[in-house]
Amino acid sequence: MAEATPQRAAIERTDDISPAALAAFDAIIDVRSPAEFAEDRLPGAVNLPALTNEERAEVGTIYVQRSPFEARRLGAACVARNVAAHLAGPLADMPPSWRPLVYCWRGGDRSGGVATVLSAVGWRVTVLDGGWRAWRRAVVRATQGDGADAPILLVDGQTGCAKTEILARAGAAGAPAIDIEAAANHRGSAFGAMGAAPPNSQKRFESLIFAALAAGAPGLNQSGRYLVEAESSRIGPLRVPARLWRSMKAAPRVEIAAPLPARVEFLASAYAETAADIARIDAALDLLVKRHGAAKVDAWRALAWDGDIAGLIRTLLTEHYDPLYERSRRKRRDAALAVIELSDLSPASLDRAARELAVLAAG
Repeated sequence: MAEATPQRAAIERTDDISPAALAAFDAIIDVRSPAEFAEDRLPGAVNLPALTNEERAEVGTIYVQRSPFEARRLGAACVARNVAAHLAGPLADMPPSWRPLVYCWRGGDRSGGVATVLSAVGWRVTVLDGGWRAWRRAVVRATQGDGADAPILLVDGQTGCAKTEILARAGAAGAPAIDIEAAANHRGSAFGAMGAAPPNSQKRFESLIFAALAAGAPGLNQSGRYLVEAESSRIGPLRVPARLWRSMKAAPRVEIAAPLPARVEFLASAYAETAADIARIDAALDLLVKRHGAAKVDAWRALAWDGDIAGLIRTLLTEHYDPLYERSRRKRRDAALAVIELSDLSPASLDRAARELAVLAAG
């Protein structure tokens, strides 16, 4: 028996960007240009652009310099061509029950045009009112505003004691955790670049933090706190958003402690990709010349050139990172809420630390 032809449904609209509301859709489709999408987007969104970067620039130029009518005519032709390609490509196998959320920059022509075609196919389509701008306003309010401090428990400790890994394990076990290094796509140090990918944009960084705050909120009890790794106000080239930074400065902290040999071994594994790239090591060490002088940095560089990566890591810890941490600790007036002592950084030890952190975060 032939399958019934889906009936065209009215296009729905929503302004709800809560995690639960977004999770109700089968897909979140960002129809802005690839450049706009790369700078920032809603969590989990995929890019099916109504206009390419070049088409968007051309339509905008014609709109300003010649005629809004000509611009709309060209834009409509481009949108029709691009949506046709999406229907024949990534959307070709979507079932009749598929339910997407569509958005553009402000919930206007681009999302409306794409939604009209998808609705004509028979899919139940919803357009996000206000588009990405509405999302961005919510992000700024939550991360930059003057509201109450976010409840945070800082995860502190010397470089190499696996704070990020412990935080990830606590988050995987259900504790509300915000990995701001992952949000930045940068580890925050001279060696902090994560692979070949550049750090995220400032807007993308803030969006990921906002999404993590929203996702973790249902897991907080009355006395609960988000787990956040202790960082400086900048992660590589990015600024920690004002409200989060204010909350971090006021937060109590838990210290992770591990012996030097364990930290060296852990970092050698965590930075194995970097350790294999002498050019990247040289570039990172160049950033330390101003603080330590060329002679000392050249001695460190020689360890890398000789293949003594463990020796380089040990030297950097004892001569650069640990002294920095000690200076920072001496400036603090607060004592750690707790110290989690680890004799090694084995998976079992990291799991134990994650469980202890989760208990402390729950209050």
